[in-house]
Amino acid sequence: MKKLKIAVTGNIGSGKSSFCKYLEEMNYAVIKADEIAKDLIANDEKVKKEIIKHFGNSAYNGNEINKKYLADKVFSDQSNLNKVNSIIHPLVIEKVALLMNKQLQTSALVFHEAALIYEADIEDLFDIVVLISADSKVRMERKKIHDNFSEEEFIKRESNQIPEEEKKKRADFVFTNDGTLNELKAKAMLLIKVLNGIIHN
Repeated sequence: MKKLKIAVTGNIGSGKSSFCKYLEEMNYAVIKADEIAKDLIANDEKVKKEIIKHFGNSAYNGNEINKKYLADKVFSDQSNLNKVNSIIHPLVIEKVALLMNKQLQTSALVFHEAALIYEADIEDLFDIVVLISADSKVRMERKKIHDNFSEEEFIKRESNQIPEEEKKKRADFVFTNDGTLNELKAKAMLLIKVLNGIIHN
């Protein structure tokens, strides 16, 4: 039986987290880049030191990360974003590789949820890349409703990501998520069916 490492990606507000939640409901492991990155920023002393060195003591409130301050700094300045990525990305990639290999000892499929698969140039770490796609107006509306984003915040975040049209050309599977959550769930189930066909072929 083949074993597969699958990346699930998508631009801001695409619904990749909802898609991955459905994979988890079907008892598949999903390793989340955001959670690993947040854990490193909050708990890794070397990372903390580097963040404070570059962004000052205001980056933390005691031991707690000052999310608003850091987000304002990072997403308004490309050089700041590049700096954070250079501190965090290598450690995240190392941890993801470790967790995926561990998971594949007992499973044939393991998933990794990350926004920046193409931006970080790590698609080669995966056998398959799945893109969750949605119209930019739909994605902006979602972020406004669910995360209280302003239009300006959305545009800032979006500008740091490769355009969706470019990602569509590079992904192995593209699932459009402009409809209901039930439709998205059906697409997650379809993906599992296809992947099971591949691993048993």
